[in-house]
Amino acid sequence: MNTSIMIVGVGGQGTLLTSRILGHVAVSDGLDAKVSEVHGMSQRGGSVVTYVKMGEKIYSPLIEKGEADVLLCFEQLEALRWIDFAKKEAEIIVNDQKIDPMPVILGSAAYPEAIIPKLQAEFSHVSVVPALRLARACGSMKAVNVVMLGVLARKTDFGKDVWLEAIRRNVKPQFVDMNLCAFEAGYGYEPA
Repeated sequence: MNTSIMIVGVGGQGTLLTSRILGHVAVSDGLDAKVSEVHGMSQRGGSVVTYVKMGEKIYSPLIEKGEADVLLCFEQLEALRWIDFAKKEAEIIVNDQKIDPMPVILGSAAYPEAIIPKLQAEFSHVSVVPALRLARACGSMKAVNVVMLGVLARKTDFGKDVWLEAIRRNVKPQFVDMNLCAFEAGYGYEPA
């Protein structure tokens, strides 16, 4: 069976690294995997999405509306923006962080209210994670993506060692320990 994962966030949150780690995990476990390039405005602050598909044989990484088995959301508004791509039974993992987009910063729009309750009303598998707080406890707010990976990892059949090895192989050596800490923080997080 194939699994389709969408990683959504804003530029600078590490969506591409996250998709690389996911691809590495899949291939290490003997699966075929296709990872998309970043789609969207990759400069810091713009909306970004990457796709990862894994399974027996994958022909394209692209995911259409209603096809994602997992929506890994690094920011609340991005979860709302891309929610139509999730299957009804999808696993939705949302960082509780809010990052104001440019229209909100400029005062021409308001940040939408009650995003998480809207998601929870529509989907039965929504996990809300204080990823920024957990990442900061490991030494860097830039590790939000790996905290979120840790939460996702616990919901998969892949062994924990495969994830840890994928992080070691895909993260620059000077940041490995911090990212392993972030992964463990996410892996051990118990939503209320």
